[in-house]
Amino acid sequence: MKDYAKALPLLQNAADAGNASAMFQLGSLYHIGVGVGRDFAKARELYQKAAHAGNTNAMFNLGVLYASGRGVAKDYAKAREWYQKGADAGNQDAMNNLGALYHLPLIQLHIKGAVRDFAKAREWYQKAADAGSAIAMYNMGRLYQHGWGVDRDRAKAREWYQKGADAGNATAKEALSFLQ
Repeated sequence: MKDYAKALPLLQNAADAGNASAMFQLGSLYHIGVGVGRDFAKARELYQKAAHAGNTNAMFNLGVLYASGRGVAKDYAKAREWYQKGADAGNQDAMNNLGALYHLPLIQLHIKGAVRDFAKAREWYQKAADAGSAIAMYNMGRLYQHGWGVDRDRAKAREWYQKGADAGNATAKEALSFLQ
């Protein structure tokens, strides 16, 4: 069992000293409410400091907070900005979520001037998959299964679902079973 009472002051001291990893970890504790009360505004504040110090996980999590409206007003354009920063810095989760912003029509309605762009979605899913993202592998399979921005190709869909399943994504395993 983890002793959060001992860990929190150590994390806080490291965060106060400018340690980006400690800022991110402390923000994560506030984000999920482990060892501290859940506080999305405090999580956002810590993530923002960590992101400005170069922590790509914090960049991704800021995107998540803006996309969900937790601790901030829901703002898909801000979410996209933070996902883009994280993706540009190599964060595979940010790459995948950036792909989702270009892929999913309901999100597009909330981003002023944004349009559905399957080519960009595929580009970001591909980058995330190449970086090892199992969910992006699943998303690539969906594009091929449904012919979204690519030629409909069950063999390629199966290939991508298999890659996602092999990487541990349960949804890809399920999708693969439906293609059999």
